[in-house]
Amino acid sequence: MVTVLGKLGMITVININPRLHTPMYFFLSHLSFVDFCYSTVVTPKLLENLVEEDRTISFAGCIMQFFFACIFVVTETFLLAVMAYDRFVAVCIPLLYIIVMSRKLSSLLVGASYSWGIACSLTLTYFLLKLSFRGNNVINNFVCEHAAVVAVSCSDPYISQKSILVSATFNEISSLMIILTSYVFVFITVMKMPSIGGHHKAFSTYASHLTTITIFHGTILFLYCVPNSKSSWLMVKVASVFYTVVIPMLNTLISGTKM
Repeated sequence: MVTVLGKLGMITVININPRLHTPMYFFLSHLSFVDFCYSTVVTPKLLENLVEEDRTISFAGCIMQFFFACIFVVTETFLLAVMAYDRFVAVCIPLLYIIVMSRKLSSLLVGASYSWGIACSLTLTYFLLKLSFRGNNVINNFVCEHAAVVAVSCSDPYISQKSILVSATFNEISSLMIILTSYVFVFITVMKMPSIGGHHKAFSTYASHLTTITIFHGTILFLYCVPNSKSSWLMVKVASVFYTVVIPMLNTLISGTKM
């Protein structure tokens, strides 16, 4: 409830306040929208499982939950990278900020993030559907997370497991390279500022974005890019709940400090 109300409130405020019609808040509104969608895909079923004795989910429902969750996770991955690039332009070349971060480019970057999220999700869901499942199965997780679904299949999951490993690794490396490169230049530029007060103001402004990035990417790296992490199902469950429920809620609180 906190996440849903927070995200809807943030999107509404950004849309109705003309002073917030800037690239940074344009990206922030889409980040809020993605978090909202992700929460509505996963959280209702999670809460239902906590209060209901019947914790069943249809095969189609499970696949659809995975499909949409994958879209929003990948989209958020690159939206965070886009926001880092936006901060790089704002700090390092402020005089050209309005020209570089035009409405057209901003819309293109957001559209590309959504498109890549859909493409990755379609690919991973396709390989998941190629697996065989028999009868009723018990998924060892609170949500239809990839490793938990693959674990109950009757066929060799090698291709499906490798596909998500390659996809997650590529997405993490490419997005983190953009983020790290952008913030290295931001850090260098800020350190050249003569005012110590300017240093503090700049770092406090970007601390919220860096906190969001650290929490989000740390969880994704643990779940999908570290092979040994799946040896402990308890840790996988904790990480799954963390990035499905806790991270969207934290993003609401952290992003709210920018308003």
